[in-house]
Amino acid sequence: MPLSFTVACVLGATPGKWARVWNERLVNIPLNLVACTQEDALGMLRSGAADAALVRLPVDRDFDGDRPLAAIPLYTERAVVVVPKEHALAKRVSVQVADLSDENNLSHEWREAVELVAANVGVAIMPQSVARALMRRDVTSKLVDDGPEWNIAVAWRDGTVDPHVEEFIGIVRGRTARSSRGTATGAETVSAAAEASPVKASAKQQPRSNRAKPRGKTPQAKARRAARPARPTNYQPKKREK
Repeated sequence: MPLSFTVACVLGATPGKWARVWNERLVNIPLNLVACTQEDALGMLRSGAADAALVRLPVDRDFDGDRPLAAIPLYTERAVVVVPKEHALAKRVSVQVADLSDENNLSHEWREAVELVAANVGVAIMPQSVARALMRRDVTSKLVDDGPEWNIAVAWRDGTVDPHVEEFIGIVRGRTARSSRGTATGAETVSAAAEASPVKASAKQQPRSNRAKPRGKTPQAKARRAARPARPTNYQPKKREK
């Protein structure tokens, strides 16, 4: 039975592009993506049921003294407010936190909160990706310009020597297949862009014959500009005859 690699993913995480890269590079190692809550994702890491996880920061990095958790931030999510479709704020392009001061702001688990919003119980602030995943016809979402932000990170049990963990970390960090894996640390330098971009020749490296010649200095230009004969020093113009 072939080996497999399991990644636990919190609601709203988007591992699709990384999964495609994984499947292209490691065709013999199936990638299993497991959708779960933040608590379950960390629990799967703790038990070894997941090799890596896409979670939201902050997390308790010392949940296991023997194998502490390591995490690298990947991207930031913006906040939206989910409101009923017929709500007055539904006509706005975006809102401010102050606009929600008179609303019943729900603090339930996000999936439950959307159900309560649909029932016209209140409104709920959540990451934009979560709102998209839970969207339904009777609710809508609006950006909160000054709202909170969330960071999606890749997490794993630190001190691992599994090369597949190193490979996955490299993929989510944008490392190319030609780059050496090494050890994934917070100070890792990614040189993929430099490897992928060929160096262009500068103007100094181009042959002189290819350079544009200055106008007016060619032999033809000199021929067109023949020098006029010099006038004698005692020259006087002739007077017209009347």
